[in-house]
Amino acid sequence: MRILVLAAGLGTRLRPLTLQMPKPLVRVVDKTILEHQVELANTVPEAHLHVNAHYLSEKLSAAALSFGFEKVWDEQPEALGTGGPLYRMNREDPVDELLVMNSDCYCKFDLRSFLRLSRSSGAPCSLLAVDNPMVNSIYVRDGLMSGIQNRFGHQTRERVTFSGISWYSKRALQDIRESEMDIREYWKRLLLNGDAPFIDVSQKYSLWIDMGTPDGLMRASDYRRKELGVGNYGVPPEIAKQAKATVMMPELEIPSNATFDHAIIFSGAKIEDGECVKNEIRGKDFSWPIGR
Repeated sequence: MRILVLAAGLGTRLRPLTLQMPKPLVRVVDKTILEHQVELANTVPEAHLHVNAHYLSEKLSAAALSFGFEKVWDEQPEALGTGGPLYRMNREDPVDELLVMNSDCYCKFDLRSFLRLSRSSGAPCSLLAVDNPMVNSIYVRDGLMSGIQNRFGHQTRERVTFSGISWYSKRALQDIRESEMDIREYWKRLLLNGDAPFIDVSQKYSLWIDMGTPDGLMRASDYRRKELGVGNYGVPPEIAKQAKATVMMPELEIPSNATFDHAIIFSGAKIEDGECVKNEIRGKDFSWPIGR
């Protein structure tokens, strides 16, 4: 089963952190965002991992190959959006089906169940949906997409959020047009032709966190710490008594009298003597307050 992880974005919501590294290489406690995606992808039997790259592509490519990806699809001089990579892959190295994953969601899904339902749906492609009332924008009727809020189609009572995980059949891959770089244009065309995408809502209450924002990064970090069964992670022993719910990256200079409460400290962060860092993500040239 070929799996494509979409990782070509600029990571603008996490700047200036992502001026130093591509977003998929930002660490969530013990692993990078991309490694967490690899862990999920490898729950699929005989997974063959591919990834696309654009922003800081050399760094991303080197890391991806070390994580076990079989191929990196470098997109230069411009990124190809979401539909473009699928069109390119089918043209250059076609497959019978493709599982696509975004690179910035911390989630716990049963991908094998999603694949079984997708294949049996009869639809050319399918989307795995979650319930996120703040951003639910996909309208669903009888298990199929009926529209997207403020874009196309018809409103229905049932609304869900796209998890970033989707499946495309051979028929769909052969049908996507080069001009449909925004994959929503392809979904719209399917809907208008009476061949709407299948929307899998069977896992809509599963864990799903968008790690592409500071708040989401903190939420994912909190969940990962609890998953590992640790109160702190990476905190030097000499200041461990002064830290609570804190994650620290390597190569940090921390004053021995500084204290930390619910914080993520990235390399390059400046910490003053006696400072209390609380409900905050801090790194080189930035400090993000986080509500709790």
